[in-house]
Amino acid sequence: MITRIYMGVLVCVSLLLPLTVQAEMEIFKIGYVVVEKVLKDAPQTAASNKKLEKEFKSRTDGLQKKVKDVQAQEKDFKKNSLTMSDSDKQKAQKKIQNMKIEVQRVERELREDIDIRRREEIGKLQQKINEAIEDLAEKEKYDLILYQGVAFASKEIDITDKLIKILGKAK
Repeated sequence: MITRIYMGVLVCVSLLLPLTVQAEMEIFKIGYVVVEKVLKDAPQTAASNKKLEKEFKSRTDGLQKKVKDVQAQEKDFKKNSLTMSDSDKQKAQKKIQNMKIEVQRVERELREDIDIRRREEIGKLQQKINEAIEDLAEKEKYDLILYQGVAFASKEIDITDKLIKILGKAK
């Protein structure tokens, strides 16, 4: 008898619970941004890449010249090695080896410097993205905008293209 009463109460509560929860729920406006797409498609990214390319052009050209010099030395060595004395061969090989080491060092330094500058530029862009997200959230009354660490987000809440348009206007 008591179990029947508990079962009846349980059924009533389970039927009424969704109604009370639904009445108390508020509707939140949520958005999601695909940061990788923004970093790839934002106009500031292209401008930043051009800026870096221009900034490092002389060093990149210098490195390419050194690579061509090494290749020319190797070609010359292969061409003349049959007529060279052993000591001249060793000197030429050592010179070529030192040139290769120098090219590798210059290439590594250049790559590191470019990476440092690229990270700086990405940091500036991320700051602009954050500001644009805050502006968008205020103007369109978003309660929550996510952009990292999301396993799934539907297309309905994806505001990436809106954000890219805003960044396009900001340039």
